[in-house]
Amino acid sequence: MAYKQLSDGERYGIALMRKQGFAVAQIACALGRHRSTVYRELQRNRSAHDNCYRPSHAGEKTRARRSHSRRNQRYGPEDFHLVEHLLCEKLSPEQIVGRSRREGLRLMSHETIYLWIKADQERGGSLFRHLRGSRKQRRKRYGRSDSRGRLAGKRMIGERPPVVDERSRVGDWEADTVHGKDTAAVLTLVERKTGLLRLGKLARATADLTAQRTCELLHLDHVHTITADNGTEFHSYKQIEAGLDTTFYFANPHHAWERGTNENTNALIRQFLPKGTSLRNLSQEDCDRIAELLNNRPRRRLGYKTPNEVYYPNRLPRHFVASCGKP
Repeated sequence: MAYKQLSDGERYGIALMRKQGFAVAQIACALGRHRSTVYRELQRNRSAHDNCYRPSHAGEKTRARRSHSRRNQRYGPEDFHLVEHLLCEKLSPEQIVGRSRREGLRLMSHETIYLWIKADQERGGSLFRHLRGSRKQRRKRYGRSDSRGRLAGKRMIGERPPVVDERSRVGDWEADTVHGKDTAAVLTLVERKTGLLRLGKLARATADLTAQRTCELLHLDHVHTITADNGTEFHSYKQIEAGLDTTFYFANPHHAWERGTNENTNALIRQFLPKGTSLRNLSQEDCDRIAELLNNRPRRRLGYKTPNEVYYPNRLPRHFVASCGKP
């Protein structure tokens, strides 16, 4: 049932019954309203001067709030110039609004941006293609046994120190690979606390090449632990442990949530490398560019800071929202 605003007549009834000593529940019953509606009316619209409820004053306060409500704002194409610019940089509506407010710029809500994108799509526009889920095709997954290569003696995630789960320190990484339609792949390494991404090209996702690329990508970083899935590309994990002086762990089979940071980051990478895309001609420079774009993307769990800003706290922050301006 749609909510209906209190009428002036109902407000006079509330004032009269309140004066006669009726309780809020009795007033609500007499008006056919929920008691929360009457209680909220008395709390929000009483006089700040003497704390009394006057129906004429209450009506004026309600109409004033409604006239200043953001719901009554009307946005035109010029108001969405900044939004469209940041959508093209692959920021989500929520990230755009959160980062804008962090930089002191007032903007419409992310719900309004989604409505604008939907209206643009209905007009034949292409803004929706910049959203993360625009290409996603879902399919049902049923329980199945682990059919990938077994590896004796590997260290499972249950042995991992509890401090890794707390995300209280920098240096705990998650590893995975993203594949295309051919043998080429990319190695994704994500730092758990900051969400910082290292991305590496793999001509083939073999164990030796994966170990070598992991060491190359992380040799300048803090690396306390690495947690990967059970793919055979990580079977040379002992080379990684020796090369980076770290400890390697494996998640339980088909427990993707145990590497949630990595899984979410892989979904972001798919904006640039959709499923079915050939990765044969992808260069390491391309990988570095994609990683830098994502490392400069504000994240809600970081208070709309970017991974770069949290991982490198001494760097000057990038004011990419306020600097865009309007045409």
